Amino acid sequence: MDFRFYFMLFLRRLHWFLLFLIIGSAVGVTLAKVLPAVYLSEARLLVESEQIPGDLASSTVRTQASEQIEIIQQRILTRDTLVDMANRLDIYGEDPGQARQPEDTDKLVEDMRNRINIVTTGGGTQRGLVRATLMGVSFEAPSAQLAATVTNELVTLILREDVSMRTRVARQTLEFFEQEVGRLDKELADRGAVILAFKEENQEALPDSLEFRRTQQAANQERLLQVERQEAALIDRRNRMVRLHEAFGPEANVPEVARTAEQAQLRELENELAAQLSILSPENPRIKLLEARIEALRTVVDAQIDPAAATGGDGQPLTAYEIELAEIDGELEFLADQKKLVTDTLADLRSSIEETPGNSITLETLERDYANVRVQYDQAVANKARAETGDIIEALRQGQRISIVEQAVVPAEPEKPNRMLIAAGGVSGGILLGLGMVFLLELTNKGIRRPADLTNALGITPFATLPYYRTRAERVRRRLIIFGILGVFLIGIPAALWAVDTYIMPLDELMDTLAGQVGLAGWSPLAPRSPV
Repeated sequence: MDFRFYFMLFLRRLHWFLLFLIIGSAVGVTLAKVLPAVYLSEARLLVESEQIPGDLASSTVRTQASEQIEIIQQRILTRDTLVDMANRLDIYGEDPGQARQPEDTDKLVEDMRNRINIVTTGGGTQRGLVRATLMGVSFEAPSAQLAATVTNELVTLILREDVSMRTRVARQTLEFFEQEVGRLDKELADRGAVILAFKEENQEALPDSLEFRRTQQAANQERLLQVERQEAALIDRRNRMVRLHEAFGPEANVPEVARTAEQAQLRELENELAAQLSILSPENPRIKLLEARIEALRTVVDAQIDPAAATGGDGQPLTAYEIELAEIDGELEFLADQKKLVTDTLADLRSSIEETPGNSITLETLERDYANVRVQYDQAVANKARAETGDIIEALRQGQRISIVEQAVVPAEPEKPNRMLIAAGGVSGGILLGLGMVFLLELTNKGIRRPADLTNALGITPFATLPYYRTRAERVRRRLIIFGILGVFLIGIPAALWAVDTYIMPLDELMDTLAGQVGLAGWSPLAPRSPV
């Protein structure tokens, strides 16, 4: 390797190296000076678990910490919230009441979302231990005070949204169960009214009185048999009296002593009535029967005592035979009425007993539906009580909550750009481009510049070589051209960058836009971090 030869070639191409070095250095230094400072202020938040043990009283808001943070973040980054915050805090130096064009508003919202950074760390379990969930909230701004102000405003919005969301969910849960309790209470009342109306309509054919009605049916059947036997005995007695009267005439009249038999029978019936009233109700059919018989015998006895009452239609006194027939006819008439009453009662009992199975099924269906609604009502009341407890817990902020660990403060130094890095990058880029340009020019030059090239190209060995000497005027003119071009680039590039940044578009935005178009968004040290 002929290092001296290559060094001389580098010196011959030094102007190209210096040109690219000046270009890279000018660009790097200008960007380092022109690019605005970006301040970053950060606050730290902690998602705390419930303050009251869950086995004593639990909140009705069961949102997981990660889900809750995601919901809050999406609500904070909505279009209306960001535009309102930009107007209130005058982030862009505009009048809050000034109307924006839709495209300007879209750019504002996108820029605000790019500046806001919300990072969640921790959560879950590690080696059986539950890790706390931490949030980092930061905002990038051109001034330190604005960065801290906006970050604290974001923290305020997060805390407010956390309280609002949890209390709103707890209140909605409580309102739901209040409505559910009211609905089930009304349904219970309606079903209870249906059951009551059914029972009132079918009170004589309900299953709970079936055994009593069957007992009444047996008693009335027995009573019917007794009435029929008594009726048969009275009919037989009357027939015998009529046959005796027809066979023997007036001589077969009942003796006078027969009249006192009614009085004795009346006394026996009165004694029996008194004895029965001591153990039976006055409404008992047996009591009613005794009273009716006593009333009939009392009429007969009164007629026996008062001759005027024992006279016929023609005013003639009745004979003992006629009185006896009248008594028997009265008893038969009474027994017929009793027989009809007992028969009607039996018919009613039979009809109610036949209707009882159907009524029992209907009533069981109604009561089962009522019981099901009652179970739902009891559950709703219990859930309502838990919802009330959960609402109180959230109102007092004793449930899961987000608290501030570290408030955002005004940063002392800007976060970016890294001016030394940008300037060094510009100089390093210029050096690399300059060396690359020199290497490329020499690589493409196929001319003969030394004896070794002549030997390699033509296969001859030269005796001597004569160099080309430039005149003094040529050397001066060449140097003026080189230094003029270098001066133009040295002054023109910073001036052009300053003009673009001032009159066309800020350089940081321009770089970010160009990087986004070629798919390299985020490569620049000025590129804002996207929210997580």
